[in-house]
Amino acid sequence: MSSIVLNSSQGRIVLRLRPDVAPATCAHVCRLIGSGALDHASFYRSDFVIQFGLHGAKISSPFPPLNVNESQAPGHLSNSRGACAVAHWDVPDCGNTEFFISLKENSHLDTAYGGYCVFAVVPSDDADSWKTVEKIAEAVAQGQKIKVEKVSLQ
Repeated sequence: MSSIVLNSSQGRIVLRLRPDVAPATCAHVCRLIGSGALDHASFYRSDFVIQFGLHGAKISSPFPPLNVNESQAPGHLSNSRGACAVAHWDVPDCGNTEFFISLKENSHLDTAYGGYCVFAVVPSDDADSWKTVEKIAEAVAQGQKIKVEKVSLQ
């Protein structure tokens, strides 16, 4: 199974892709990674999630927003601790370059505003990734913006 690797000043996070439950979303994210667009992303939100993306960046997505929301597809994953989902406004088909990792159980996000599609997860047994998630959450909560230096597929 493929993974996304987010390298930041706080460390590395590995996200295991789940194309079996969100194929269109995974394809969109892989295109963004392949274009290099997410290498300019930042973590800038920390509350019940840590959120990263091109929010406030001087570049925009080279691709249109997702026109499908797989959050309600059969077999979809819940927004539980470690789930990585596409962020969007209050309409579900505008997600593009913003993503979040749930810091706790957030199953209310499965249906809120049309649902937030989980396309990857931080493996529960990956202690190093979890240490980085926690470091980023703490730093962003203290007002820091954490740059993602490189996003790659492995």
